[in-house]
Amino acid sequence: MSFEVHNINLTSGGTLKIKGKITEEADRFAVNLGSSSHHIALHFNPRFHDNVDGTVIVCNSKEDDCWGSEQRDMEFPFSKGDEVKVYITFKGDSFEIKLPNDHVVEFPNRLSLDKIDYMTVWGDFKLTSFKFD
Repeated sequence: MSFEVHNINLTSGGTLKIKGKITEEADRFAVNLGSSSHHIALHFNPRFHDNVDGTVIVCNSKEDDCWGSEQRDMEFPFSKGDEVKVYITFKGDSFEIKLPNDHVVEFPNRLSLDKIDYMTVWGDFKLTSFKFD
C-alpha cells in the first residue's frame, strides 16, 4: 500500500500530522519526506521485525538514490492494529517526530532542503488523514 503527494510546500516551522491504522499483520511502514523519490530528507520507518533489533524505528536519508547511515531508536510505541497519530515538524535543520507516547525522535536535515515538496506513506499502514499546519 502506497500513497504519494507532490508539491506539498512544507517549510521550516510547519508540521505534518498523519493519522492512520497499522495493519493487523504489520511488518513495517514508512513516511518519506523530501524533494523527490530520489532525494529523501526524512525516511521514518517503524519496523516490527527488524533482523538486528526486533522492534525499532529506523530513520535515514537518501540523496541521488544513495541511502545514508541509519539512525535507530529503540523506543517503539506502535502495536499492530492500532490507530495512531504521528506529528512531524520540519525545523529547517532537522525534523522532530512526535510519537503516540509523546516520545520525540530528532533527525537532522542532511540534505539541507529549504522546503519539503514530496511525501510518500507506504507499507502496512492505512492512512486515514493528513494535514499540514
